Amino acid sequence: MGSELIIIPVIFGTIFGVFYLYFSTRNKERLALIEKGTDASIFVKGKKEQAAPIWKVLILNIALLSMGIGLGIVLGGILWKNLNVASEIAMPGSIFLMAGAGLLIGFFITKNLDKD
Repeated sequence: MGSELIIIPVIFGTIFGVFYLYFSTRNKERLALIEKGTDASIFVKGKKEQAAPIWKVLILNIALLSMGIGLGIVLGGILWKNLNVASEIAMPGSIFLMAGAGLLIGFFITKNLDKD
C-alpha cells in the first residue's frame, strides 16, 4: 500500500544523484585542469570532418533492423512449416537472431562510413 509512496522519490532521487555526480565531477575536473594551466580548447567539442552524419547512421540502422525483422519472420515461417519446429520457438528466435544480425551489419557499415 505504501510502497508506491517510496518508489517514486527513490526513482527521482536516483536520477538527481546521477546528474549531480556527472556535473559536479565534470566541474571539478575542469577546475583542476584550469589550475594547472591547461589550454581551454579541450572543453570545446569539435566536429570531426570524417564522421558520418547521425541521420545517415540512424536511417541505416533502422533500415537494417527492419530488414532483419522481416527476414526473421520469413525464416521463422520456414522453420515452422517445413522443419516442424514449434512456432513458439521458431518465430521469436529467428526474429531476434536476424534483427541482431542486421544491427551487427549496420555497425560494420557505420564503422566503414567513418573511415571514408
